[in-house]
Amino acid sequence: MQFNPHHLAALASVLRRGSFEFAASDLAVTPSAISQRIKALEDQVGAALILRGTPCTGTDAGLRLAKHAEDIGLLEAQLSRDLALEDTRGDVRLRIAVNADSLATWFVAAMAAVPDVLFDLVIDDQDHSADWLRRGEVSAAITSGGKPVTGCDSIALGSLRYVATASPDFKQRWFGEGVTAGALAKAPCLTFNAKDALQRNWIFEQLGQRISPPTHFLPSSQSFVDATRVGLGWGMNPEHLVRGPLRNARLVALIPNAPLDVPLTWQVSRIMAPSLEPVTQAVQKAAQRVLIET
Repeated sequence: MQFNPHHLAALASVLRRGSFEFAASDLAVTPSAISQRIKALEDQVGAALILRGTPCTGTDAGLRLAKHAEDIGLLEAQLSRDLALEDTRGDVRLRIAVNADSLATWFVAAMAAVPDVLFDLVIDDQDHSADWLRRGEVSAAITSGGKPVTGCDSIALGSLRYVATASPDFKQRWFGEGVTAGALAKAPCLTFNAKDALQRNWIFEQLGQRISPPTHFLPSSQSFVDATRVGLGWGMNPEHLVRGPLRNARLVALIPNAPLDVPLTWQVSRIMAPSLEPVTQAVQKAAQRVLIET
């Protein structure tokens, strides 16, 4: 089945911008033209592609087709580079799944090194970002170490080092007699979201016990650090983000010299890997500045 590129562009723009009006502005056509293109594409596929609302969102089929449109743009951009042709289509778009802590510590530098790409980032835990690749909803992902996703190239990047940290007052209040199983079962900790297992993993690595401490849910890397500094709870913070507070003693390690190293991997669709080679190189270079060798 072949798809009209104008229809695909309309779909991708509606899902990216969230409305028919904004998509029309992006593509320099009328909202009516966008609506007609979407209807023609839905008739061709035989299924709804967009859930109308504020904002508009995609059905499973719509999301897959929108990614297909973006992949075509990446492949055409590579062909233009290979043939030394002038590329007049503008920047291409790339959807990537990345964990919040990588975004907060090193991934933005990789994005800045690839100026001709417009990034669409999906934020998810590194233990779950591979699921986006399996569903075909992204072209690449930062994942935790493990088995490569079928159909993807896998490149080890190094490990993001985490340190269990707390404010001095918090540590004295809750761990004055040491970091014990009993104290950890009572002291409030910070958790990014329900998928975040870093705190529990660190506890198991240090004590060999499965403990689920009381927790605040705080889905922001920088707010995670801020909340730790004001004594809201203890948490696993990327070492890169807390070097200053640790140096000036505004934060302290719960247990000295007891980090948790999380290996990260760059996985990219094998079909798209040649087109994404500049992105892959930028990711590797940026990761080398922050991640530690595993």
